[in-house]
Amino acid sequence: MKLSLMVLLCLTSLLTAQDASAGPLDFSVLDAEGNEVALSDYDGQVLLIVNVASRCGLTRQYAALQQLQERFAERGFTVLAFPANNFLGQEPGSNEEIQQFCSSEYGVTFPVFAKLSVKGKDQAPLYKYLTEETNKGVRGRIRWNFDKFLVAQDGSVIERFGPSTSPDADEVVNAIEQALGEDE
Repeated sequence: MKLSLMVLLCLTSLLTAQDASAGPLDFSVLDAEGNEVALSDYDGQVLLIVNVASRCGLTRQYAALQQLQERFAERGFTVLAFPANNFLGQEPGSNEEIQQFCSSEYGVTFPVFAKLSVKGKDQAPLYKYLTEETNKGVRGRIRWNFDKFLVAQDGSVIERFGPSTSPDADEVVNAIEQALGEDE
């Protein structure tokens, strides 16, 4: 019994140590069809991770996110959208309904993953990392839909933009360009 407890404590310590050095690319998420996707598939790209909702006053930001995707995709940039129903039930649809909405209303071509939780007891591990383990200037609770995290090519989280900051704001575009390492 004592040996089992020691093994369990050692494994817990090992997992905690791995989590401390983790980055967003160390996580897996589900796509809209329920398939596991390793975010390490995006290694070497600049990413904008965004929690989204289709019935929010900020939903129009999908258009600006799609414009960013089109503008910077060839340079190694991808928007990763994570639908979440954590704020006033503003993302009530199924994964299929969310995909249909994004496609028909905004022509979205970037990945829109399965709905997850960005806060609370059922917070997804990726968002637990983003809100608790990133740099002091970046971490903190998700305030609302369309909170944005900019991830550098090396997988480090380098910037965060609040919900009210439009994806096409100069500060966002400039940060993406700087992360890509070249000017247009």
